Amino acid sequence: MAADRKAAIRARALALGFDAVGFAAADLSDQARRNLAAYLAKGYHGDMGWLAGTAARRGNPRVLWPAARSVVVLGLNYTPRSEPLRRLDRRGRGNISVYARNRDYHDLLKGRLKTLAGWMHGTLGAEVKVFVDTAPVMEKPLAEAAGVGWQGKHSNLVSRAWGSWLFLGEVFTDIALAPDAAESDHCGRCRACLDVCPTDAFPAPYRLDARRCISYLTIEYKGHIAREFRAAMGNRIYGCDDCLAVCPWNKFAEPTRESGLLPRAELDAPRLADLARLDEAAFRQVFAGSPVKRTGRDRFVRNVLIALGNCGDPAQARTAEALLDDPSPLVRAMAVWALARLAPEATFAAARAARLAQEADTAVREEWQRGAD
Repeated sequence: MAADRKAAIRARALALGFDAVGFAAADLSDQARRNLAAYLAKGYHGDMGWLAGTAARRGNPRVLWPAARSVVVLGLNYTPRSEPLRRLDRRGRGNISVYARNRDYHDLLKGRLKTLAGWMHGTLGAEVKVFVDTAPVMEKPLAEAAGVGWQGKHSNLVSRAWGSWLFLGEVFTDIALAPDAAESDHCGRCRACLDVCPTDAFPAPYRLDARRCISYLTIEYKGHIAREFRAAMGNRIYGCDDCLAVCPWNKFAEPTRESGLLPRAELDAPRLADLARLDEAAFRQVFAGSPVKRTGRDRFVRNVLIALGNCGDPAQARTAEALLDDPSPLVRAMAVWALARLAPEATFAAARAARLAQEADTAVREEWQRGAD
């Protein structure tokens, strides 16, 4: 009977459009909890205080829901149709992470999870709860225990079928389902993901220091991005796919079939100059329904100005100059930095003389004083 229930759940999940299905006990290994504790102790989570604040629930699914006995782990393939790293050479265009070029995948995934959970409740009498990565669930260790994939050296999940391109979601249930065989590590001696990182964010294999990660810096980090990372960011304005894109296991993946995950034309290599001109209302309109919206206009334009400063086109100095009086210090600071890299020295010096004395923000004043050094 238990085997029949597993087969039925798997068949239903695949019929709903999920690409990977696995079953795990509602538990995590002691090693997974030790890894989380070590990660937090080293401060690798940066300003993401919610990771530390939810550590107890994150490290034990039954703390999150005491009635849970099993976890159904679901994967949705989002493999891009074109090589994502090719966009890095288009320096006047913004590079948005593959997962964020269309609608927010959380909405797509949660809707499908709820449909599966509702079917499990109505057909099998199971009590259920659904989770995506906005909840304090250690998805990748659970996916590994469920046989969906393993945590690669870039710390993300790798699947033999889908490479590094799987969105994950879970259905917790109170019914006992035999766990699938856990997946083993198939990274071998490969270190492509570690070597490609533009900011050296991996202190060791399987260890990510978010404080150096472009995805963290462009999405999560709320402050002024340190100078040591700006040139390495290139034209990456929201997230970074480098370590995912170079994984050799991607050669087995097929491009996603989900229309909601295909890139919208206006988010597929958009012009940096156009993005820099977005005010709050325009930003919200362009990124309605997109995960990019969560960064807010100011942080996003901060990222765009860094990319603009890296574009190498002196004609774009005027775009940066137009934002020197922006209400946001985040934006003003990066407008100064971009102008210093793009404009002739005399032009920058004149702008500095006109604005430095009246600038109240310490970080922006520092950018004026340091220029392009």
